[in-house]
Amino acid sequence: MADSVHDVQEDFWKFPALEPGVASPLSPAVPEMAGACSDCGTEFMIGARFCHVCGERRPLAASDAEIVAGHWSRGIAYLRESAIASHKRVRSTWRKIHFPAWMRYLHFHEIQHWVGLPTAAFVAFMIGLGCVAGAIGVSLFYKASNLAEFQAIQMWRIEWLLAATASFVAGILLKKPSRD
Repeated sequence: MADSVHDVQEDFWKFPALEPGVASPLSPAVPEMAGACSDCGTEFMIGARFCHVCGERRPLAASDAEIVAGHWSRGIAYLRESAIASHKRVRSTWRKIHFPAWMRYLHFHEIQHWVGLPTAAFVAFMIGLGCVAGAIGVSLFYKASNLAEFQAIQMWRIEWLLAATASFVAGILLKKPSRD
């Protein structure tokens, strides 16, 4: 295609050179400028420093970091307000519900006091009980029909019991020595 036109001057496709000392009649577009007029909402023309509809001066646009920070702060404020409102609704709902008196024995601190373990050791103990329940649950949910399945189920039981053992050992290590 370039060979089809003969005797083309190389300077034809270049931007016209200005004489030294003469300012360009076109001002370069400033990327920090806003894209639309805040007064009438019209999009600014390329390189314009004012709105061609209402004549309002073109303001500087916010940087990307400022935009993200604004969205972030508005999002956090919304989450905070919705969490507070949700907390108030849940609190008022729970106050309306009357539980039987024996339900207080299922409270975390009541069980912890009854068992006599500090919080970290009690949590490890509860995780260990959950792992033992998982080992029993494997037996209830999966039935082996051949040797390969039986071995897989046994491996799952071993893994659950190993996790329970590790949790119980962690509970023993986290238990504070008694002074009695």
